[in-house]
Amino acid sequence: MRTRLRRLVVMAAALLTATTALPAATAQSSAQRHDPSHGGLSAVIRYTEYGIPHILAKDYANLGFGNGWAQAADQVCTLADGFVTVRGERSRYFGPDAAPDGSLSSAAKNLSSDLYFRGVRDTRTVERLLAEPAPRGPGHEVEELMRGWAAGYNAWLRKNRVTDPACRGAAWVRPVTSLDVATRSYALAVLGGQGRAVEGITAAQPPTTTSGAAATSAPGTAKSRTPDATGTGAEDVARAARELFASQASDRGSNAVAFSGGTTANGRGLLLGNPHYPWQGGRRFWQSQQTIPGELDVSGGSLLGSPTISIGHNAHVAWSHTVATGVTLNVHQLTLDPADPTAYLVDGRRERMTRRTVTVGVKAGTPVTRTQWWTRYGPVVTSLGAQVPLPWTTGTAYALGDPNSANLRASDTALGFSRARGTGDVLRTLKRTQGLPWVNTIAADSGGRSLFTQSQVLPRITDDLAERCSTALGKVTYPSSGLAVLDGSRSDCALGKDVDAVQPGIFGPSRMPVLKDAPYAENSNDSAWLANADQPLTGYERVFGTIGTQRSLRTRGAVEDVAAMAGRGGLTVRDLQRQQFANRVPAGDLAADDAAHACAALPGGAATGSDGRAVDVTGACRVLKVWDHSMDTGSRGALFFDRFWRKLTAAVPSAQLWKVPFSAADPVRTPNTLDTRVPAFARALADTVTELRASGIALDAKLGTNQFVVRGGERIAISGGTESLGVWNKVEPVWDAAAGGYTEVVTGSSYVQAVGWDGGRCPVARTLLTYSQSSNPDSAHFADQTRLYSAERWVTSRFCEKDIHASPALKVVRVHQ
Repeated sequence: MRTRLRRLVVMAAALLTATTALPAATAQSSAQRHDPSHGGLSAVIRYTEYGIPHILAKDYANLGFGNGWAQAADQVCTLADGFVTVRGERSRYFGPDAAPDGSLSSAAKNLSSDLYFRGVRDTRTVERLLAEPAPRGPGHEVEELMRGWAAGYNAWLRKNRVTDPACRGAAWVRPVTSLDVATRSYALAVLGGQGRAVEGITAAQPPTTTSGAAATSAPGTAKSRTPDATGTGAEDVARAARELFASQASDRGSNAVAFSGGTTANGRGLLLGNPHYPWQGGRRFWQSQQTIPGELDVSGGSLLGSPTISIGHNAHVAWSHTVATGVTLNVHQLTLDPADPTAYLVDGRRERMTRRTVTVGVKAGTPVTRTQWWTRYGPVVTSLGAQVPLPWTTGTAYALGDPNSANLRASDTALGFSRARGTGDVLRTLKRTQGLPWVNTIAADSGGRSLFTQSQVLPRITDDLAERCSTALGKVTYPSSGLAVLDGSRSDCALGKDVDAVQPGIFGPSRMPVLKDAPYAENSNDSAWLANADQPLTGYERVFGTIGTQRSLRTRGAVEDVAAMAGRGGLTVRDLQRQQFANRVPAGDLAADDAAHACAALPGGAATGSDGRAVDVTGACRVLKVWDHSMDTGSRGALFFDRFWRKLTAAVPSAQLWKVPFSAADPVRTPNTLDTRVPAFARALADTVTELRASGIALDAKLGTNQFVVRGGERIAISGGTESLGVWNKVEPVWDAAAGGYTEVVTGSSYVQAVGWDGGRCPVARTLLTYSQSSNPDSAHFADQTRLYSAERWVTSRFCEKDIHASPALKVVRVHQ
């Protein structure tokens, strides 16, 4: 009680001090604009450098209100676009054939996106989840946050004029409800399940027959790759599934490392979080601090539209997430009634599919009505992505299982983290809420503890169940990719329930891979196996990920780096900052010297390109020899190696690229030794020289000259590199030879935080939001942190009240209904 009263006094003093610090005219006009005398929800927002809001409120509804207001101020167009998506109204405003931004589902066209999300609305799916009592459904505090968030967003719309040209004057920028906010959370939860299969769900229609002819497949399926067939067809589908579920190919990725007190300078923990997320669209992070005196005080990055902190820290603990390798969906193969392809057999008994008719309004056109088909296992699906066909024939159909379609608990998990006082509380929150759909958690605390856990909502596919119940296709896909295809005609092939699981059909907390208090705990989107190379995690089911398999170059480089850091000891936050921008290229360390030597040995200094022409590559040999193996903006040769490496690895399978193959006994250092004898080696050299010369780019150009983004007409150099290079500071840029190189970043380092403690009341934290706080080009915070990122500079976190008050940029606004 004393602590709460003391903090209330601090808050009151903070408000008084901050307000009186403003110029008199500003304070007076602010008071006139924000007179709260009429009541309703309200909050105080203190803005510090780079437009970072520190939101004060008396309870969760009012905190949500301030959050919704502040997010709208920075991101109203992006947020409004997402709400159009989850209402199923994209075709109405933007036309049925245009494409969504991909942030809330895999839908290729607005029409399929709308058919899916209108189906969610029509069946009141989210309302049913909201009605579930906690912990199965969201808790009261989260419901209050969502209610307040919607009210804050709406209040901002009422009281402000939209200036962002992306939606200025647009009819689709409308008030929202708490159901809209909850549905956006639902869309994120099913992103790796139903959201991945939107096209296959909405296109699924029963087969048609002509007299004496076999059934035709659903539109778009490829008969040449029928997955029921053994041999080539099944192997093709298995290969496609492996590529589909490879986290390295996703626009969601990340690195994170937690160090325990035994490795640090003061015995306290350290955490570096480096999530890789889209730089545009509705899955951006947004930075804030949220405070309810005596109840909650947390700072970090939220996914847009979320009322909670997704990745962040408080005074005691810091956490980050990485996209996990767990396969968040499964498929049941249905045996159909020969007389009716919309009925299927379970234990010999006939069950009819449930028919859902969905109608979508279309811009300047007639509304479109489609039927979706649902089973006891989930929706009938005819494909997973574009490459994994699952055709609906007269004898067979496939139903998609997605346990996250019953999971609206992620915000409860995030709120529990925000209130945690150590890694033990993080684990207890995960055990209680079981809400994370597709990520691992890495955490460190002020007591010196570290944590890695792959605690995510996964279908309860045990290896034993897969052995007993896999169909012919499943026997190929499950070992290869973790995708289970089970026999839907047998009730004993249902997923079952763990006694400690909050919902049927998922694993309970006792089955999750966990590593506690290791000197370091690291993940770079490979499986849990090598979270610490000296303490490998084993014993988990295949659906969680692989054990004893080759790691990505990014994982290998990260483990090398953090293991060396832990071995040196005496670590501080400054060491974390150096690691973020070391920009070391593991692929370069492994291959560049060998490539330079082989290049120099080419007869006559020439190589033959893809067009059959001989190319003088002697300049390239010199560039490779002197390159510093980094992707710093000033690094000469980095661009050449990047383009060369992309061409080489696209042409040569990994198993043929190296002379020394992978060994599970030495997973960090193998495979190694580039095989320069492969014909593609010289060809890649020649093609890279030709490409750069044709674009007017010097072979030894500085990376930052040709890897950049343009903001407000300003060219901002960007460091870091693509996935195949293995760089910690990952970026996936867009190549435009005519415009001079890499001219935009699609996805990569996003909300970065380096957090530690020094024994005082305030955490030692440095943060960076690489793409900046606002997507409005007219905002002062459209590119300010992007310039910091380019210069490899950081924002010093203003977490404690004294630090907030000391900000020279301090601006205080009271917002209300």
